[in-house]
Amino acid sequence: MSMPDGFVWGVASAAYQVEGGADRDGRSPSVWDEFSQTPGRVFQGHTGLHACRSYDRPEEDAGLIAGLGCTGYRLSIAWPRVIPEGTGAINEKGLAYYDRLIDTLLARGVDPWVTLYHWDMPACLQHKDGWLNPDAPEWFGEYTKAVVDRLSDRVTHWFTLNEPQIFLGLGHHQGTHAPGLKLPRKGVLLATHRALLAHGRSVQVIRARAKQPAMIGCAPVGNLSVPMTESQADIDAAREATFSVPEKGWTFNYTWYCDPMLKGSYPEDGLELFGDDAPEYTDAEMETIHQPLDFFGVNIYSAERISTESGTPVEVPREEGFPTTMFRWTVQPSALYWGPKFLSERYELPVVITENGLASMDWVHADGKVHDTARIDFLTRYLSELRRAAQDGVDVRGYFQWSIMDNFEWAEGYALRFGLVYQDYVSGERIPKDSYHWYKSVIGSNGASLPADLVPLR
Repeated sequence: MSMPDGFVWGVASAAYQVEGGADRDGRSPSVWDEFSQTPGRVFQGHTGLHACRSYDRPEEDAGLIAGLGCTGYRLSIAWPRVIPEGTGAINEKGLAYYDRLIDTLLARGVDPWVTLYHWDMPACLQHKDGWLNPDAPEWFGEYTKAVVDRLSDRVTHWFTLNEPQIFLGLGHHQGTHAPGLKLPRKGVLLATHRALLAHGRSVQVIRARAKQPAMIGCAPVGNLSVPMTESQADIDAAREATFSVPEKGWTFNYTWYCDPMLKGSYPEDGLELFGDDAPEYTDAEMETIHQPLDFFGVNIYSAERISTESGTPVEVPREEGFPTTMFRWTVQPSALYWGPKFLSERYELPVVITENGLASMDWVHADGKVHDTARIDFLTRYLSELRRAAQDGVDVRGYFQWSIMDNFEWAEGYALRFGLVYQDYVSGERIPKDSYHWYKSVIGSNGASLPADLVPLR
């Protein structure tokens, strides 16, 4: 049993997490540069100043990716590297780096899937109120134009925003991510509306200016739920929970962000919950947000379990000692079955898993190798569920493992390791882990090497 023909096997990263070179060749500070340099914001004061030094090593990066047999690499562009002042003059040296990276990927048979915004707004724009500024959608459209005009002769797959639920929820409400704001609900929802307008404006620019036919998506995350059993009642309850706007944790959901993009309206339960805090908008604004997309990209790591009680979804608590990652995220492999299934049903688009992986406790062992057996087991379980979804008729087009290498994990700094490749942040050495070689074999078999029967988690 294998994945469908043409399935894209890939890995992913993001500019601020891997590039380094944050103060070089005309790049201006991003919101994450300022946030990470503020005492107490990031674990042990870590920053992305040097990160994985990918800015100096595109050929090595491409070699590691191609060595897996990947046909796709999801990367992001650093806005402050391309337009240091946020708008206006384009930085030739910044774009030259992405030329070099994309060319070396393509030379090795790897297709670049480009994310335009993975959380690194130029700090100078944040000083003008960032996503709260009514000009923010046009700022983003101008930046999109610069990137598309330069790279779309070679890039055909695009993502607009990565996880708006996080850069708005954690960055503008909880204050634990850049830019570190703790806005009232009304302010968060206004910033969200303008980010969605930026998404729509970006799609319009890509469609109008791309030099090759463009495939466009977004990369959200959300409150995914899976059924406790495969009874129809539990399945219906899990679907209902997945597409709700919850009162607790209201920034972390799919529908408030994705329904406007793909259905042309905010969800009714969200409008009822938010009341007067919901943003005011015109029909023209919703038309801008509601642009046709070609696939539904989604980042999936975990899910809550849902049963039903008198027709109402009820979360099923975890047993004591149930497996979790180093991030304290519950290991829930069926998320890669039910997530694609539910999302493809609601939004009627092919699904691409744009992130999935494990924060683990890795180090170089006494034999000089990195034996990350937990990651192999984690990915075995999750990918087996994704294969089951494809076999059951879910239109799944690709999978991007997070991440090709250990990197700067935002507020956690360098404390957590997600990579298939071990990164020594002092020496710069990179060591492919056992999981790297395992993933290569999975890709080589197009998923057929994944076992059919697995011992349940406990």
